[in-house]
Amino acid sequence: MLHFAKLEGTGNDFILINDQDAKFPSGDLALVRRLCDRHFGVGSDGLILVQAPKEVGTDFHMEFFNPDGSKSFCGNGSRCAYVFWCRIEGCTEPARFTAIDGVHAAEWQNGLVRIAMRDVTSVERIDERTDRIHTGSPHLVVWVDDPERIDLMAEARSIRYSPLYEKEGINVNFIRWHEGHLEMRTYERGVEAETLSCGTGVTAAALSAMQRGMVQASCEVFTRGGRLRVEAGSPTQGLFTGVHLSGPVGEVFTGTIHL
Repeated sequence: MLHFAKLEGTGNDFILINDQDAKFPSGDLALVRRLCDRHFGVGSDGLILVQAPKEVGTDFHMEFFNPDGSKSFCGNGSRCAYVFWCRIEGCTEPARFTAIDGVHAAEWQNGLVRIAMRDVTSVERIDERTDRIHTGSPHLVVWVDDPERIDLMAEARSIRYSPLYEKEGINVNFIRWHEGHLEMRTYERGVEAETLSCGTGVTAAALSAMQRGMVQASCEVFTRGGRLRVEAGSPTQGLFTGVHLSGPVGEVFTGTIHL
């Protein structure tokens, strides 16, 4: 029997497992895929193992799997992992944790969960409407008139499975600036479908808007699953530091499943 919790960050939902004893068979990617399957498993946008700390000065390690079994950093998943760790420990203290891309910090702030993202070394302008940004996962940000009018699956897949990105994959975000905030939709690699929200994608979209001079320091982003906020210091030669992602986290349910 496997005990788990399912949490969501603005509609981005994850299976959380307390793996501090390192007993979960993390090399069994077929099991990961089955648990994430929305028809034959629990169903989620990813699976997260909250493990014992792997570096001095940190509180836990987050091991994140996409539904296809691949690994990456996940912004909303990190926020959910911190909430899950708080419940395990029975506290609400700030924490430091490691993930696939290094050390991050997390805290509660006014009822929201705020995490420190990695520094972003560049916003690469592809053309007048497209930027490429790595925020822990690779993203294309495509500026459009209205994301809701986009045939997202068709347009995103034509990019994601193009010769340039077919092997490694890329997340594709369609965004616009509207009435003082960003609106966006995201196609995620590893999920290979649209998700209601994507933390690294939201971060990429906000930094694209900052680089293009639409907003400074703080940006509110509306996704189909809810609102998030991205903060960052002024870029220096394309380098963004002090990048933070904030938003709500909710528990969907807890349960057990036979393996």
